[in-house]
Amino acid sequence: MGFGCNAAGIVGCRIIDSPRERLIAMITNNFVPCNGRFPTMIAIIAMFFVGGATGLFSSVLSAAILSGVIVLGIIMTLVISKLLSATILKGIPSSFTLELPPYRRPQIGKVIVRSIFDRTLFVLGRAIVVAAPAGMVIWLMANLTIGDTTLLSLCSGFLDPFARMIGMDGVILLAFILGFPANEIVVPIMIMAYMAEGKLLEISDLSVLKDLLVNNGWTWITAVSTLLFSLMHWPCSTTCLTIRKETQSVKWTAVSWLVPTATGVVVCFLFTTVARLFL
Repeated sequence: MGFGCNAAGIVGCRIIDSPRERLIAMITNNFVPCNGRFPTMIAIIAMFFVGGATGLFSSVLSAAILSGVIVLGIIMTLVISKLLSATILKGIPSSFTLELPPYRRPQIGKVIVRSIFDRTLFVLGRAIVVAAPAGMVIWLMANLTIGDTTLLSLCSGFLDPFARMIGMDGVILLAFILGFPANEIVVPIMIMAYMAEGKLLEISDLSVLKDLLVNNGWTWITAVSTLLFSLMHWPCSTTCLTIRKETQSVKWTAVSWLVPTATGVVVCFLFTTVARLFL
């Protein structure tokens, strides 16, 4: 379910009987890329790794690279689950028994109503609660200036040294931070910051977008690091609110935020360090 929406994946963890294993599933759910992250990943792959390939070969190559990224996310899920089982969530693995329930004719109306109220409206409501204030923050940062510099530029400059260590730049890292309400706005925030515009923009032509990124210092290391960090970073606001509701714990919500974030930083740092050794 996390491939569609990580928040829906968290709700789906209710079917796990063991509280310990349910927590492990919630914490590692974010290693599965959701619909909000797929456009960013696909765009980066198309711009920097497919290159001049066209036709069927281009599609096959893009699909192969994206599948490799997804497999990496699954591997990280298994690795982090093993580490959690050996450390903060030790316990005896539960047995799995599959019992076939008595067959009942599905009630289509009831299924639709419960799906709308339990999942769709629940997730959308929490998205609106955070998205509206966050949108105002982004607009203010892009339009308020100190001297001749916007708050957006000042913050990206402050983050730049750390971001360089993990293969990105301050604009990319700030875009991920401001994209906390929804991963879909990460790339528009990057474009807005690079073009020094006061509003979110979207460039539909990937060749134009690639030229913009390359002119602002993007290399293949930047592209891979951004791809890895997109796969492994903090859950979005809706997912965090859902984890808080499901666990009734600020502690486990914080752990669910910290584990993928720390993993993403470490993986990006190791990749960047090794890649730069061979340049």
